[in-house]
Amino acid sequence: MNVADIVHRLRSSAYSPLVIGGIGLAAGALGLSAAVFSGLAGSGDAVAGSLTLLALLAVHASFVLGVLLGGDGRWWIFGAQVWLTYLPLPLFGAAWTPVCGLLAGGLLLLTGRIRSPVLVALALACGPVLLAFPDVADRGWAVAAPAVGLLEYVIVHLVLRGDRLSDAHAEAIGKAVSLERRRFTRDLHDLLGHRLTALVLKLQLLQRLVEEDDEKAGAELEVTISLVRGLAADVRAVAHGTRGLSLEAELSSASALLESVGVRCQVQVSCRELSPGEAEALTHALREGVTNVLRHTEAKECSIHLMERHNLVRLTIRNDGASPRRKTESAGQGLFNVAERMAMLGGWLEATPAPEGSFTFTVYLPHNR
Repeated sequence: MNVADIVHRLRSSAYSPLVIGGIGLAAGALGLSAAVFSGLAGSGDAVAGSLTLLALLAVHASFVLGVLLGGDGRWWIFGAQVWLTYLPLPLFGAAWTPVCGLLAGGLLLLTGRIRSPVLVALALACGPVLLAFPDVADRGWAVAAPAVGLLEYVIVHLVLRGDRLSDAHAEAIGKAVSLERRRFTRDLHDLLGHRLTALVLKLQLLQRLVEEDDEKAGAELEVTISLVRGLAADVRAVAHGTRGLSLEAELSSASALLESVGVRCQVQVSCRELSPGEAEALTHALREGVTNVLRHTEAKECSIHLMERHNLVRLTIRNDGASPRRKTESAGQGLFNVAERMAMLGGWLEATPAPEGSFTFTVYLPHNR
């Protein structure tokens, strides 16, 4: 934390720990100042005492600010405070005794950085030690000095702790917002991208059937309307963060979709019951794999295998018609999303093109029984 950070936080919120703590410290300083001014009133040293008190308050405030900035407080500043606390005592007498509370607070603040019982003992003694000089000390304030210092110590440390908690809270909120933004982006791509790809293909097929006056156009229109309805449901799911995915239904839908666009599809499943999280991750992977087949290849055949072996679930989508120049590094956001989802569950993704024009998309996922 630096001075600019403190100024920004003071401006950003009227209820920040720094503002509340600063008000408390200022009120305490005003209380001590009132006691000193009251004692100096009517004496010939009122002006000199007031100027000396202002200098002492400025030095002490500088020391406390150094502690708030995360430093130890400069030692020469603390040394100046010691001189300004005790040297004026013979001149101003008992009226000057209340400022010993500020010195006690400074010593206690030092213990936050230097763990020493000596500093604690000095803080407790810096006021009562004046009882040995009854001519220049106010007995009540001399005894109360350690309590005043302890109060300042408590306020400063509550301010520091509150500020750290505020930072942690803001960081947690920022991370939550970032994760939600990432979820929304990932789901938007994974859920809607697949539907839109299928919808475009169906519309192209429907257009061709209409142009050919094929009687299958009506059936394809019904399928297209169903896809649009599914797209609307996916939009709601993304917006509200809900999950309504079924791996079994998606396997059936993927096979039907591929067959409807002329890709012979073979589906083989040999896997025990999956947890909801595992099923959801594999459903997204299946959608991405099928979308890649539809968008990036001229496939005629495709196989989808969901297998389990040695507590490891493997989903493999293999198709022909892939371009030999296709690289997995350029596959885009979809594969990155799938890899991210797999990594969250301890799995991984492999996407490998073959020279003969085939492409294999495989995800592996540990199966927690």
